[in-house]
Amino acid sequence: MDLISRVKARETRALARALTHVENGDEVFLAALDGEYASLPHPERIGITGPPGSGKSTLTSTLITALRKQAKRVGVVAVDPSSPFSGGALLGDRLRMTEHTLDDDVFVRSMASRGRFGGLAIGSEDACDVLALGGFDPLIVETVGVGQSEVDIARLADTTVVVLTPSAGDSVQALKAGIMEIADVVVINKADRDGAERLEEDIKEGLELRPHPPEGEPFWQPPVVRTIATQNAGAEELLTAISSHRGFLTGNGLLASVRKRRLESRLSDLAGAGLLAALKTGDRAKPAFEAVRGEVLAGKLSPRAAVKALLNQLKL
Repeated sequence: MDLISRVKARETRALARALTHVENGDEVFLAALDGEYASLPHPERIGITGPPGSGKSTLTSTLITALRKQAKRVGVVAVDPSSPFSGGALLGDRLRMTEHTLDDDVFVRSMASRGRFGGLAIGSEDACDVLALGGFDPLIVETVGVGQSEVDIARLADTTVVVLTPSAGDSVQALKAGIMEIADVVVINKADRDGAERLEEDIKEGLELRPHPPEGEPFWQPPVVRTIATQNAGAEELLTAISSHRGFLTGNGLLASVRKRRLESRLSDLAGAGLLAALKTGDRAKPAFEAVRGEVLAGKLSPRAAVKALLNQLKL
């Protein structure tokens, strides 16, 4: 039985191996995965993001517990910081959500962000496809918390959950940086700390400033949910808020447009990566790329002018 068939048969080892192929950019496996594209399931995707130290992983674990009570099979992609030396994840599966490791209906995979802007791992979309093929629904993507750059999560998820904590400078900076613009649900985690009420007031004030759609069009006001993830408090309320947002999307015919935007973004990302690879390795493009690269490094040409010259030369 080939690897794709074993993934579809829900073999845990096959899933792990398939995700390793994804992370390594194995073209043979990715071609096989592309062959399944037309028949891929479309599970719900939940994005979890927020500043460092906000308790995203613990919150994700409590959310998994709540979903398992509903007999859901949960797949998780946890995007970790990369090691500057090996390029691998500094935090592994065993350090995250350990209480679920013996549950065959939960699969957690850590992937290295490899320094990509937005904190999303290279191949995270493909990883979601593998988990979908393995019968997991919903999928949770938890991203490394680096503030404003987390806007990429909004392109990957159906529902984006932004996690903040009281008395945390990073939470204040997140509010100022505009991360609230991507929030479908806002969580105040560690809500037993001083400052929770003030933070909630600030969040609601910030949400009121978000642009509203034209009159008559569907409008979603993100709810604010308080949790204490270490005590498993608030998980059910969070799940209810996530379900309400999904109901809003489906009830107003918006889920299809969300997924369309995701596909457009994915196409653009892959096209950009493919073109860059062609510039660096293609028989015709590489010499032209190296020539303008030399001009830029010598200080004779600006990067912007170099790109224009390169595109003109290649007639693109």
